[in-house]
Amino acid sequence: MEQSESVLAELDEQQRAAASALRGPVAILAGAGTGKTRTITHRIAHGVHTGTYAPERVMAVSFTKKAAGELQQRLHHLGVQGVQPRTFHGAALQQLGYFWGQTIGGETPRIINSKLQILNQSLSMINITLDGQALRDVAAEIEWRKVSMLTIDQYEKKLAERGVVAGLESTQLIDVHNLYEKIKQDRIQIDFEDVLLLLTGMLREEPRVADTVQEKYRFFTVDEYQDVSPLQHALLKTWLGDRVDICVVGDVSQTIYSFAGASSEYLRGFTSEFVEAKEFRLEANYRSTPEILTLANNLMKAQPGALQLRARSKGAEFSPSFEWFESEKQEAEAIANSVSNKIKKGTPASHIAILYRSHAQSLQLEEALKNRGVSLRVQAGVRYFERADVKRAVMEIRAQALTPDDRPVFQVVSDVIRGQGWSSKPPQSGTNERERWEVLGALLHLVDEMPKKTTIGQFSDELLRRSKTDHEPTFEAVTLSTIHSAKGLEWPIVWIAGANEGGIPISYAKTKKMIDEERRLFYVAITRAQLELRISGSGKSTKYPSRFLAEAQIPIFSSN
Repeated sequence: MEQSESVLAELDEQQRAAASALRGPVAILAGAGTGKTRTITHRIAHGVHTGTYAPERVMAVSFTKKAAGELQQRLHHLGVQGVQPRTFHGAALQQLGYFWGQTIGGETPRIINSKLQILNQSLSMINITLDGQALRDVAAEIEWRKVSMLTIDQYEKKLAERGVVAGLESTQLIDVHNLYEKIKQDRIQIDFEDVLLLLTGMLREEPRVADTVQEKYRFFTVDEYQDVSPLQHALLKTWLGDRVDICVVGDVSQTIYSFAGASSEYLRGFTSEFVEAKEFRLEANYRSTPEILTLANNLMKAQPGALQLRARSKGAEFSPSFEWFESEKQEAEAIANSVSNKIKKGTPASHIAILYRSHAQSLQLEEALKNRGVSLRVQAGVRYFERADVKRAVMEIRAQALTPDDRPVFQVVSDVIRGQGWSSKPPQSGTNERERWEVLGALLHLVDEMPKKTTIGQFSDELLRRSKTDHEPTFEAVTLSTIHSAKGLEWPIVWIAGANEGGIPISYAKTKKMIDEERRLFYVAITRAQLELRISGSGKSTKYPSRFLAEAQIPIFSSN
């Protein structure tokens, strides 16, 4: 009981109230920077330490491996063992593999890594060729149909409201959907959406399977509930059965994946679906300055379900600003100059991020930063542990861990990366060489973060855990990221580039529903900043600053 009380003592009043509600349906409406992960991990820890939860009967669901890994790490620090946070797909795949042989027989169908190869084959059968982006658009449409739990016939009836996809006629698009499914079936293959569809069907049709799963998992926690799709919601309901011990956490204002089938309706309608639900609101923001939160609140004040964030930090030296440039090149050069000057004056590069609406906007920014010798990393580019140089270093470190070695961990890791050409002094020229130096050196920084007397075996295990959960070490580089990829992250200094009509909101956002999603996306971008927020846009007579600037009441300054 003493351990449980100490867990609760670390929370503020609103967080503590939510973490103390251990039974029945619970909805936690948690605004940006209000400590939602802290709250749900302390809630689980409180439940385990009081004996209310058996840890092995808790299912904690996140949307990414990285988020699941962070949940697990935080629970470990709170003295909780046995809870295995997973993604929807990770949990479903494990259960499908376990029960397939018992119910269907034979081996589980192989999961395809990408839809593009089968889509190409489908298109060739009807004499159509598409480029890479158009192919990805068709793949995204197939994913939308499946997570929306629509048959192809049902989807066909919605084509008029979906709009044109990749320039295909409606009959061609339906043919592609049918051929895609037939080729998969003939090859005995499934895609990631099929994993959830098949398990949901199995749980509904096989009472013995449902009983087994429901006996194993008794208490449910679902993060980012505003992004749940109809398919994920259906699977969650089959996991629950007739029980109601479920806690969901989310923020309607951060719903930015509606285009992929996500729906905030499940979060907004939670208290109607579970009539006995308790609802808690977390609005004390521990991330951003009052000036930044004022903009965020202004932007969302008229939106249904929006929370009103309250700053727990003091005012900052820098007020948020917007600047207008004549061209994207001029905008990129100005941002790069400002970033370079900040780094020269002592700001760590890792404290800076530049966010934009689409990947195409990064090209001029990358070039401008590289021309000034600024180290950078592109979020959602090649993941840290998938880089060839990092893979080689990790493999050698793990090999070293298999043999007795009395050297300090720092020395072992240093010798490994020096064997790949790394030195203690940064290279004098070459952006790629500097990036590689930073990336390998991050392994040494990670050693510094480990507890004293860590063995090479323990460090090796930590690298394995991090690679499995996409938990990258910190290295000194400016982050470039789309706003979507920046969700869940934060930096002391943030630039939002391309804040003009056609950029954000993006040009193809025509309906009110699409504009509202773009507004939420801008809100997410604003709330990534902790201390300093700089916003910019560009264009001549045919381009104008984003309408969201006026909604957020951000003054506009011209560079001329």
